[in-house]
Amino acid sequence: MKKYIQLTAGRGPVECARAVTLVARELLKDFPDAGLIESEAHNTEPDCYISLLFLAETNPDKEKEWQGTVLWQEATANRFRPGHPRKNWYIGVHFIDPMELPEISDKNIVFETMHSRGHGGQRINKVETAVRATHVPSGLSVRCADERSQSQNKLRAKERLLMKLFHQQKEKIASAKHGIWNNHVFLVRGNTVKRFSGPL
Repeated sequence: MKKYIQLTAGRGPVECARAVTLVARELLKDFPDAGLIESEAHNTEPDCYISLLFLAETNPDKEKEWQGTVLWQEATANRFRPGHPRKNWYIGVHFIDPMELPEISDKNIVFETMHSRGHGGQRINKVETAVRATHVPSGLSVRCADERSQSQNKLRAKERLLMKLFHQQKEKIASAKHGIWNNHVFLVRGNTVKRFSGPL
């Protein structure tokens, strides 16, 4: 059965965001077919993520091994905050049953094409292969330049738009249930289901 797998640093510091990346690498060894659906990068440090969301084929045994709090124990000096004494960084891992995605009519989506851009803003091709998709009723918008063809980017942009609407729907449900699903806010430290050790 396919489920969403969410890894979250909660409200932890940059070290927790780095631990999300490292724990994700370990998790993908058990779920090699997992596809990245959404990521929230740390606002200052590269390769550090506040949260990651995957979609993967799961089974109850593997879910039981990973569901809960995972500890990453720092094995070397803290490169982010030298001299800081804390060595234990906690990551929340949650398995979420898929919800039925809202249907989107193409007539409610406006697609715009643009040039893909590389680092520093320079254009990396002369053809407008990048695509921005806007869902007019909600105002939600996404941009995709991952693929080399405009048609592929258009499909991916629509998929990402669906996921944004999905998360918007989830947030409304969570709010109605008094924030029960707010995993990013409530991260249980202790009673870890897995422990890893290594440099951040």
